[in-house]
Amino acid sequence: MDGDIAGAARPVHLAWSSILLVLVGGTVGTAAREGLSLAIPSVGGIPVAILAINIVGALFLGALLEALARRGPDLGRRRALRLLLGTGFAGGFTTYSALAVDSGLLLTGGDPTAGILYALGTVVVGALATVAGIALGAARHRRAVTR
Repeated sequence: MDGDIAGAARPVHLAWSSILLVLVGGTVGTAAREGLSLAIPSVGGIPVAILAINIVGALFLGALLEALARRGPDLGRRRALRLLLGTGFAGGFTTYSALAVDSGLLLTGGDPTAGILYALGTVVVGALATVAGIALGAARHRRAVTR
């Protein structure tokens, strides 16, 4: 049980149920990322698996958060889904640290142009993927409302 702290409800980020949802989602997301990064080889020295993972993760997170926000306040099942799938799964699936390391390796490994393009391209395309995910979530909501 999440209990109370000095008579007040425990903040969501300290509630054991919330921590468990993030833990489970993060474990699955991290395992999925690792599996894909091991299965998809680099192409011409470019770690395309991490690039694709970060872009797909940004698209997924944008669509998820938009869909949840359009369904109502961040409470109950919506909060649980946000914590499990957004903070947990997408947080474990995407990886800024691998992007930073891979960019650094490309920059210092003799191909600084590839390093700059990889770093900037991932961020720009990731931002566009997030916007696309938000648009997909909004469109899905509009279709559901008109039915």
